[in-house]
Amino acid sequence: MKGEFTAIIETAPEGGYWAICPEIPGANGQGETIEQAKESLKNAIILILEDRLEDIQRGLPKDAIKETIAIK
Repeated sequence: MKGEFTAIIETAPEGGYWAICPEIPGANGQGETIEQAKESLKNAIILILEDRLEDIQRGLPKDAIKETIAIK
């Protein structure tokens, strides 16, 4: 299974590029190249989603079934 998100990449005024993902509020990245900006954005998305998962799991009862599904 694979998740796909939108990356909006623009030239940064100070040089390089910045990227945002409109589907994930707060997800942004930057880099000297477009590829670096995309990789930075990807890492930000992963961190945000992992944090949200931890928040959700904290509220689950102890006997709830928890499984992690890898998305690549």
